[in-house]
Amino acid sequence: MSSINLIDSFQEFKDFKNIDRPTVISVLEEVFRSMIRKKYGTDENCDVIVNPDNGDLEIWRTRTVMEDGFSEDDDLEIELADAHKIDPDLEVGDDFIEQITLESFGRRAILAARQTLVSKVLELEKDEIFKKYKDRVGEIVTGEVYQVWKKETLVLDDEGNELLLPKTEQIPADYFKKGDSVRAVVLKVDMLNSNPKIIISRTAPEFLQRLFELEVPEIFDGLITIKKIVREPGERAKVAVESYDDRIDPVGACVGMKGSRIHGIVRELKNENIDVINFTNNNSLYIQRALSPAKITTIKLDDVDKRAAVYLKPDQVSLAIGRGGHNIKLAGKLTGYEIDVYRESDENDEDVDLEEFSDEIDGWIIDEFKRIGLDTARSILELSVDELVRRTDLEESTVREVMGILKAEFE
Repeated sequence: MSSINLIDSFQEFKDFKNIDRPTVISVLEEVFRSMIRKKYGTDENCDVIVNPDNGDLEIWRTRTVMEDGFSEDDDLEIELADAHKIDPDLEVGDDFIEQITLESFGRRAILAARQTLVSKVLELEKDEIFKKYKDRVGEIVTGEVYQVWKKETLVLDDEGNELLLPKTEQIPADYFKKGDSVRAVVLKVDMLNSNPKIIISRTAPEFLQRLFELEVPEIFDGLITIKKIVREPGERAKVAVESYDDRIDPVGACVGMKGSRIHGIVRELKNENIDVINFTNNNSLYIQRALSPAKITTIKLDDVDKRAAVYLKPDQVSLAIGRGGHNIKLAGKLTGYEIDVYRESDENDEDVDLEEFSDEIDGWIIDEFKRIGLDTARSILELSVDELVRRTDLEESTVREVMGILKAEFE
């Protein structure tokens, strides 16, 4: 019965999803050798044979036949009289080989062995899962939502391994329920209390890069390189691409005929706006492309402080800044420049620079307006109070006070 228990154990473990059979057999052998050492003091003279197909076990123990009264170590030697009880043909100096049954170890030893076996195999499996996913960091995985909590979602891969998708790594518009299929990129893998913790992400730039590799064969083949990706998950992304083949238009290849290639990516990212631009080492041109769809009139670069002063027509300012300031923020991240937007006024259009009001309006308030591209009185007055409160970090009362000061100037 005890033998059957251990064979059953083997049947369970040899099919473990992340462990190969030779590894399980070596674990079994080590467990049995540990039992032998506890009972006989040594396992040097024992052979443990495990059948890889069904887990059948054989243990053979070899001792040297000694003259009666000359045996010094019963674990390694046997006296001739005792050996003749089993095999009368044996002589002094011969090897006495006997088979040891599992039952001879006793029930408690076998139960302890089974427990050790369980813990060793589980430990091995955890190590294998850790190694497997450590090598897959940055790759896309697909899984099924198993449980949804407030701060994270538990996803199971096709082998039943647990993956964690934290709320912070989800696109704001993501909504999952049990049984949903979800795609994400492996962000990091840690070992926490001997358990592998696999974090996946849908907001990481690597996720967008892998989606492009899946949709655009030229990227997968290396003909087009993604130089940099910046994202505001669920809102906007900018992708700088470069082609090593002059015959290939990298932007056109990424977008596809009538947007066929990029549509699938946009849907996966919950309608995130994706701007694909040509990478260039010309910083001025790069910044102009990064601020797309706005059209820049003039640009002045400070390469030392990495600042760019960008001048635009009044109707282009809001395009450059973008909804919620995402466009200008991402353009800055993509190019590495701090971008300041300035409005170019028509000569006939009377306007006053905000700095002219520094004696009536605090400097930090002026800076807050400039941060979102509003550097003149009219540029502020053209917007509603609600719009100004939403774009800035200013209170409504402060905005109304400023607008009153500016209106008084023109009246």
